[in-house]
Amino acid sequence: MDFTFTEEQRAAAEAARGVFAGVVPDAVPSPALTTGAVAEGFDRELWARLAEADLLSLLLDEAYGGSGLDAIALCLVLRESAQVLARVPLLEHSAAAAAVQAYGGPELAERVLGRAGRGELVLTVAANGRSGHDPAELAVGARRDGSAWVLDGVQTAVPWAFDADLVVVPAHLEGTADERSVLALVPRERDGVVLAEQVSTSGERLAEVRLTSVRIDAGEVMEADGAWEWLHALLATGTCALALGLGERVLRMTADYTAKREQFGYPIATFQAVAVQAADRYIDLRAMEATLWQAAWRIASGAAGALPAAGDVAVAKIWAAEGVRRVVQTAQHLHGGFGADTDYVLHRYHAWAKHLELALGPAAAYEERLGDLLAAHPLG
Repeated sequence: MDFTFTEEQRAAAEAARGVFAGVVPDAVPSPALTTGAVAEGFDRELWARLAEADLLSLLLDEAYGGSGLDAIALCLVLRESAQVLARVPLLEHSAAAAAVQAYGGPELAERVLGRAGRGELVLTVAANGRSGHDPAELAVGARRDGSAWVLDGVQTAVPWAFDADLVVVPAHLEGTADERSVLALVPRERDGVVLAEQVSTSGERLAEVRLTSVRIDAGEVMEADGAWEWLHALLATGTCALALGLGERVLRMTADYTAKREQFGYPIATFQAVAVQAADRYIDLRAMEATLWQAAWRIASGAAGALPAAGDVAVAKIWAAEGVRRVVQTAQHLHGGFGADTDYVLHRYHAWAKHLELALGPAAAYEERLGDLLAAHPLG
């Protein structure tokens, strides 16, 4: 493996820093003071700036107006976005578009990708299943009906669903012994699609998506083997990048605060108990970073390993989920009561961290998945 970033990857990160430089994390009401969602939709102005900077088309080929970059570049951009709690569906949109490019037909790609890269078409992914704990592909059934497909089922906690034009929905084949999954691009306003509002711990608007006899043209369904597994791995790895960026920002906030806050005439950062806790969290972040780039590299390169790439993704998600939780908890502790002050931004990072910790499943789910992979692929 080689964790040296290419010139193009570094340029993507630099462009992202420029776009996100003017974003403030407290532009919407605090989730602690809001009974419903903090806003009806995402930040459209920021979305337009991302499109102008070609950051919505990072993973797309030049034929669709993209940069032809990889999962590593996307994770570098996501890392920057999380530092300012950017309220845009960058991960879901980019991953869905990449799946269409990799597994969709030429007509579907031609119809979707150019507009998606320009930000004119917004994509999201239903990846949490019926309850948030069961496999997403089992929550919706798909059956053929002539030249079309019919979908029935429920997906919970779909991010940005009220804003998306298309929702990528994984589904299992009904009425056959085939255990394959398909990916369907479901228009938000298609007959049989009903959205019910849900609210994340971060205060963002999610949706329970109910599908009742929803008809989808065959050209809008991706049937290729491994499409859902690949998309899920990219989403999980992107979530790790978000957790890393958030954690790094929170640790910097903590360092700044403890360097200024004095007790007994000395900055509390000079106290051994404070320094040790901060050092432990720094170690967490470096472990999160190393496992993130390993997973992103496996996805980007397709390189073989002792375990399938899903094993590296599982390790990264375990570290991201547990590490980001420890970082924000330590930050709250070292800030004292100030950390819970709703006029101070730290509590927003805590709320977003809890969402990222549980997104696509908690650490325990990935520990179980890793155990299954080790059992199926004995090492040594």
